[in-house]
Amino acid sequence: MTSASAAIPQPGRTKAFLRLVMIEHSVFALPFAYIASLTAMYQWDRNVHWGRLLLVTVCMVGLRTFAMAVNRIIDREIDARNPRTAHRELVTGAMSVKHAWTGALIALAVFLGAAALLNPLCLALAPVAVIPMVVYPYGKRFTNFPQAILGLAQAMGPVGGWLAVSGSWSWEAVILGLAVGVWIGGFDLIYACQDVETDREIGVMSVPARFGVPAAIWGARVCHAVTTALFVWYALATGAGAFFWLGLLIVAGAFLYEHTIVRPHDLSRVNRAFFSVNGFIGIALFGCALLDLLVRGLTV
Repeated sequence: MTSASAAIPQPGRTKAFLRLVMIEHSVFALPFAYIASLTAMYQWDRNVHWGRLLLVTVCMVGLRTFAMAVNRIIDREIDARNPRTAHRELVTGAMSVKHAWTGALIALAVFLGAAALLNPLCLALAPVAVIPMVVYPYGKRFTNFPQAILGLAQAMGPVGGWLAVSGSWSWEAVILGLAVGVWIGGFDLIYACQDVETDREIGVMSVPARFGVPAAIWGARVCHAVTTALFVWYALATGAGAFFWLGLLIVAGAFLYEHTIVRPHDLSRVNRAFFSVNGFIGIALFGCALLDLLVRGLTV
């Protein structure tokens, strides 16, 4: 009886793993995979294919869960030396490395299985999406620009969402993917500013640690200006309507707000900018994009 009960995953471990991978942060990239998928469906036959949309969701959440778990595993010694991250589950012992790897590999299997169910091209390209997810946590050990690797990893979402529907390459999806990658890389520059002193002390490489906080903030501003331009390009490339353009105005306003509350000498509201504003950006643009597609004839 004892061995049988020990083989059953404990609820506490599951909760600890979900906290470890911050599952709620799927809100950042998932809306853009939906935008790509729904736009591809609109161009294909103007019908929402719920089965494919569900598989896209499974792929996105599975891959992100794998990436976050691997990130935490690889960075656990660095996290232990940083007061901001010393409470993380692999540092405190709330989650063992063995169980974190188990969760990561299950998430990877789920991702690959969903990709296989979508189409052969998605399965064939799945390893391409996995590689930057594993390389990223090592980035801070060999480059001052690990956010570039993160941006590349995040750019895969919209491209994969489009491929899931069409089964063929799309430059429109690449434009949207680049926008998402530059956006997330930009706000990660802001987030990294919190750790500048610790990073310098323990040898972690980053833009703020190498070039200073003001340079990182200005880099984030440039990234978000480029993001806005790429969103405009995507809107023009896909013939977007009025509601999508309204969404872009909302996004531009959110970027302006984000950069008024985070300044080089005032990082007190970084968490509001990172979690609240950026979460709002994804949801707001998705809502406007969906409404735009429905008005233009997408059938639910």
